[in-house]
This record gives sequence, C-alpha cells and structure tokens, in this order.
Amino acid sequence: MEQWKSITDCGAFAALESCAQNPFDLTRPGALTPERLLQFRCSGPEFDLLYGCQRVTSEVLDLLQSLADECQLVEQFRQMRRGTVMNRIHGWPSEERQVLHTSSRDLFSAAPACLPATKAAQKELAKLKIFLNEVENGGICNSRGEPFVNLIHIGIGGSDLGPRSIYEALRSYKKKGRKVSFISNVDPDDAAAVLDGLDLSRTLVSVVSKSGTTLETLSNEILVRTALREAGLDPAKHCLAVTGEASPMDNPERYLRSFYMYDYIGGRFSSTSVVGTVMLGFALGYEKVMEFLEGAAMVDEAAEEGDIRSNLPLLLALLGIWNHNFLDMPTVAVLPYSQALHRFPAHLQQCDMESNGKSIQRNGKELAIKSGPVVWGEPGTNGQHAFYQLLHQGTEKVAIEFIGFRKSQRGKDMGIQGTCSQQKLVANLLAQSLALAIGKGDENPNKEFAGNHANSLLMGERLTARNMGALLAIYEAKIVFQGFCWNVNSFDQEGVQLGKVLAGRILSAMRGEGEQGALDNELLRAAGME
Repeated sequence: MEQWKSITDCGAFAALESCAQNPFDLTRPGALTPERLLQFRCSGPEFDLLYGCQRVTSEVLDLLQSLADECQLVEQFRQMRRGTVMNRIHGWPSEERQVLHTSSRDLFSAAPACLPATKAAQKELAKLKIFLNEVENGGICNSRGEPFVNLIHIGIGGSDLGPRSIYEALRSYKKKGRKVSFISNVDPDDAAAVLDGLDLSRTLVSVVSKSGTTLETLSNEILVRTALREAGLDPAKHCLAVTGEASPMDNPERYLRSFYMYDYIGGRFSSTSVVGTVMLGFALGYEKVMEFLEGAAMVDEAAEEGDIRSNLPLLLALLGIWNHNFLDMPTVAVLPYSQALHRFPAHLQQCDMESNGKSIQRNGKELAIKSGPVVWGEPGTNGQHAFYQLLHQGTEKVAIEFIGFRKSQRGKDMGIQGTCSQQKLVANLLAQSLALAIGKGDENPNKEFAGNHANSLLMGERLTARNMGALLAIYEAKIVFQGFCWNVNSFDQEGVQLGKVLAGRILSAMRGEGEQGALDNELLRAAGME
C-alpha cells in the first residue's frame, strides 16, 4: 500500500518555515498594487479567487507548489476519485473504505472516474426522477387526492447540516407552494416547533440514516410518526427512507420509497448524494438538482490540475496550510456576503473539523504539527457589527475567507443614495478585505489598526444552483487536499463514535439496565437526572 508523505517530510517545509519568519508585509506603502491584485487571482469554475491580500510572494507560491508536488496532493485526489481505498489507517483496524462522494455528481463526463459508483448514483437519480414526476403529476398524493406541498427532512450531522445549508442557499428557486423543514436535534422542542401548525396530511417525511439505527434520527422519526397517526394518517404513505440498502429502514411496509446511500460516501460529504438530492428535488425540481450536481462536477474535474496557480481549491487549501502551519493562525473565519449562505459556515465547520480534527497520521504515528483549524463564520454585513472588532484590533490571529457575488440572487433591488443595495454589500466586502490587509496608523493607539490580517475572496457572479454546487465542491476539495497534506485520514470520525457509546451507556443507567458505572450514576445525580 502507498505510504504518503506529510508536509514535515518535504524538502519545501524548512524553506517555508524560513519564509514565514519575514512574511510579505501588506501594510508596507505600495505593497498592494493593481498589478499584485491582478496577478494574485485564480479563476476556476463559477468563481474567481482573489488572494492579493494574503501574505504570500511568488517565492512562497513556488514553495507551496513544491509542497503539493512532494505530497502528491493532486495524485491522491485522482486516486480517491478512481476508487482507491483512502479511508484507512495503515497497520491498525480502520474502516478500509473507498471515498467516492465525487461519484454522486460524476454524471457529466464521458469517462466517469469510478464507473461502478457513478452507475449506482445514476440509478438513484433515475429513481428520484420517477418519484418527483409522480409527486408532480398526482401519481403520489395524500388520501384525499391532494398534492404534497411540505417535506420534513430528518437527519443529523452530515445528513442535516449540508442539505439544510444548500436548501437555505437555494430556497429562492423553490417550486411554488413547496416548503421544506428540518428536524435534527434530539431535543424534543426541535421536532415540536417544526410540527406546530404544519398540515401533516400534505407532508412527506424524508428520514436519513445510512445505518438505519442513528439514535437521534430514529427518535425524531418516532415523534413524527406518532404525530401522523394522531392526525389519522398512515405513516407508511408519508415517509421516505434515505438509507443503506438492506438496512433496518429499507422496508417497503414502513416507507413509501427507499433511496440508497453507500458506505463510500461519508455523511459530511453526502450532500450531492440522495442525502441532499431527495430533499432538493422536492423543493427545487429535478432540473435544478442536475444543475447543482453539474457545478460540483466541474470543480472535481478542475481539481485534478497540477499547477496550484490554476487549481482554485488546491490553491485555497495551500494558502490555508501557509496561514495555519507557518503563520500560526489557529482559526479560519468563512464570511459569506450573501444572506442565503447564512448556514454554509455551519456546514463547513462540521465538514472541516470532523474531517481534519485529527492528531494521528495515516501511518498510526502522532502528528508533529497542527492539523485542522477551528472553522467558524457568519454572513456579512451583520458580522461587521459583531465580531469584526476582534478581527481588526483583537489579539487573536484569524485567517479570513470571504465569499461574495457581483449580482444579487433574487434580482429585487433598488437605488438608494446613488447606489443599489447589492453595490453597497459588495463595497463593504471589498472595503473589509482591504482594511484588514493594510490597516491604518493613528497617533491615538485606540484608533490604530495593525493590518496584515491575511484574507482571500471567492467571487462569483450570482448564487445559482450550479454556482452552489461549485462552491460546495471547492470547499470539499480544499478539506481533502489539506488532510492529504497533513497525512491524516479525513474520512472517519472516531471522536463522534466515542460520544455515541458513552451516551448509550448513560441511557442504560437511566433505564436501570446493564452494568452501571459509579461515574455514570454520580454524573446523573449531579445533573439532577437520577
């Protein structure tokens, strides 16, 4: 089996450490020239990456290219797409799985990277198309012959955050009269709030669990099934299963339809599989789903380019490595200047931190450097009136990734004081990027801005289904490239599993079953739950 390099094993590592002792000074007079801003610009599918406000030089970029080549980042990405088992720890028991989330959108290529997985995705999409046509033409309707207009999506983690963030991003394109609601938290108030006032007779329920045994999801499903029965409805005629083939949920007696997800697609990378497309298809229609998948597929193809200056997700990943490992920035703020993307940072938080929040390399040895950063963010311009104070004048070092669009999504805007609102939004975005980079001197120390806050900007034309697919795939590829660079397994989540085991043990103690540990009982007493 191939043993891949970590960045500390690369010849470029020491040279980058040396460059990091005196990084490019963005505050130096004349540092940010028009030539620099135009030179440090990378165009990819649907987006341009403007990185002139990063603390890099051509020398640093050349060294990052050497780092990418030595770690064989693009080669690993290519092998991942073609079905090599990448979800593994050498020499230790691990999941030993392929990583093929890209196969769920690899439908637009004459030669798909992994044909069997792509055929499986095509089969599920064909099933989805038939189902959506039946919902549209009345072949699937409620007991009174009325069309379904609502859908409740029940899932948790990757089965919720990604799909929810994409629905919120694209809800302006939803079919007339359609509404999607989400239940994820096992907190009963989450389900109660969604069910309150909802016409259940015209509601479908999509239950998403690969194993068919996810505790939080099944608990919420039971709550919703109970509500359906209390409304005099048959849950089997309202519930859809999105699950693994032959799982406990793959049961036609309990579900109207079943759509299959596969072990080679991890939850946090599953939004372009049926985990996301069943819900999106109901909300937006099949054609919009295909546009979304096409946007993601375009980025997957582009991510196989070897030149980092032409490979947008790879460049974004390596700039992140430079900031995190060489300039010692422990957190990344993802700041979309688009209200529609208000849940996208939350999805990236899970996708990135669950993937690369690891301290063990793929060879089983401890990492000698930091792996994944803390990821957070909120939309602008609201954030400007909240945490931007810390970004500008605080003591924490934060790497910043802005996302913006030249045009508004809905096209409903008007001129006020000589400019429209979208222009004001973009002006704020560009101003923040520059202000963070160059700072401002002042005799009054409280009014001084140090500058040199590294930031980049992903700029798109307008947020569409295709554009959203591309944005999602850019960040998925970025996360994967960074995991390869650190030589960690980005595709398991043992920390999540530990919490599930302990929760199960405490639930057994609550029921008075099994072997009860003294610590469990003491904790229950301390919490007033004995």
